[in-house]
Amino acid sequence: MKGFVSSRLHPLLALLLLLALIIGAACLAYFLVALACIAFFGVRSTQEFEALLRNPQLSAHGWSALMLMQGLLLLIGFGGAALALASAQGVPWSEYFAPRRPVSGWWLVLAALVIVVSLPAMSGLIAWNADAQFPTFMHKFEVWAREKETQAQDLTRYLTQFTSTGRLLVALLVVAVVPAISEELVFRGVVQKQLTRWFGSYHAGVWLSAILFSAIHTQFFGFVPRLVLGAVLGYLFAWSGNILVPMAAHFAQNAVQILLLYAQQRGALGASYDPDSTEALPWPWMLLSAVLTLGLLRLAYQQFRVPVVPVVSHTLTGAGLVVEGQAPPVGHTLTGHGVEPAPGSPTT
Repeated sequence: MKGFVSSRLHPLLALLLLLALIIGAACLAYFLVALACIAFFGVRSTQEFEALLRNPQLSAHGWSALMLMQGLLLLIGFGGAALALASAQGVPWSEYFAPRRPVSGWWLVLAALVIVVSLPAMSGLIAWNADAQFPTFMHKFEVWAREKETQAQDLTRYLTQFTSTGRLLVALLVVAVVPAISEELVFRGVVQKQLTRWFGSYHAGVWLSAILFSAIHTQFFGFVPRLVLGAVLGYLFAWSGNILVPMAAHFAQNAVQILLLYAQQRGALGASYDPDSTEALPWPWMLLSAVLTLGLLRLAYQQFRVPVVPVVSHTLTGAGLVVEGQAPPVGHTLTGHGVEPAPGSPTT
């Protein structure tokens, strides 16, 4: 497959191209959402469409319209842009996002388990970050960040009102499946890969992409927990070499939260459970969670990492292929498959 952009494009230019593709794809997704609202939700003008998205709780179709917009913006705007970049560079999707394939199903389970086990430990980070205080000179930023946090919480609370099993299934698709695919294609599949190329270190690629992953959500009182989550997802991708591994972990993160909310709304978790609480769990639970998470990450590193093949010195001489100073046996020849017995030699 031949692309119209070099696969050796400088990482900065590749990231700028990705940004341009995201903007274009997001515009397309927004247009498709508008068409769907006209066709299915009785929207008759631009003003009605904007009012529907601005105050969805005032419309009978508000929840459906918002879910549709969330899903298409992520699927087309993010996922589509990442795939388009790979195609533009002439690299097959499987090679670009999963150079190490196939992967064992056990790897996907292990990646999901890392995230689930880490949730109690993450509650400590969530509590600490939620109570963060900014310096006096950043007061205006803090006020703005608090407003964005409140808006995000209100939107999440509205979208997670599961009045039926159908709504739960839609939420699992839009809030768990689609972000796991689209965000991982962008942040781990493209951004992390390009930053790793740029700085020559996969650690730099993991942490810088995790910072961008957290910042783009514009929830600064949840910035640190999401940063840590992004780093875990980044290392899972760096170690495994397959985008399906962080996708499985990302899906587990979102799906568990949705299922807990659904269980709470059905009264299965008791009246004391508050899904909006930012309080930390008891420290023994957090400590146990942290220890188990680190142990699972260590196991993941051992299971996923690509073995390093020692570099062996090879020199082609008149005597044949010299391997670390040793010439091959007489009657052997160098072929596309390595050193093999020459046709008609005594060893054949």
